[in-house]
Amino acid sequence: MLDAPTVEPAKAMEPATAALIRLRRTRPEDGAAIWSLREAVGTLDPNSAYLYLLLADRFRDTCAVAEDASGGLVAFLTGFVPPRQPDTYFVWQIGVHTRARGLGLAGRLLDHVVDRLPAVRFLEATVSPSNTASSALFRAFARRREAKLVVSAGYPADRFPAVEPPHEAEPLYRIGPFEPSPTSSPTENTSTS
Repeated sequence: MLDAPTVEPAKAMEPATAALIRLRRTRPEDGAAIWSLREAVGTLDPNSAYLYLLLADRFRDTCAVAEDASGGLVAFLTGFVPPRQPDTYFVWQIGVHTRARGLGLAGRLLDHVVDRLPAVRFLEATVSPSNTASSALFRAFARRREAKLVVSAGYPADRFPAVEPPHEAEPLYRIGPFEPSPTSSPTENTSTS
């Protein structure tokens, strides 16, 4: 099991600190911090620490983090390109620490990763009906990319284990086709402004 570093308690970010947030690819050593950040976000489905290590290492081209001036992670995006759909990026999880919310980091992370993947023309994610923040995020992404958003059945609630409370259905959001954003840069040193 990973010794997971703790994520600092939520606190307001200073404006100067917010301007220094950097987006970058994940590295293997980010796995434990992503796992801890997922805990701190508090609204994402839990997964094993090993999964986050695996994603940060083996899927680093399709995952990204946002780090503050001290190098601490304040947001992450995990996802992959399905082998049978090489033109599609599937978002697994995206999380932003409470102290970094309101800075547009989730949208910036999506653009950052998608713009690194020249063959990708579609984005997919499943979003539970109660997750209005993710629904708004993906609708905004579709608008920025001037792309069509189609919501289909995805995974009905009965496909999930029978637990209490029951898991909601996860409709599939599919956005595209789109071109890479002309204003986004696939560089590793992307800061918020």
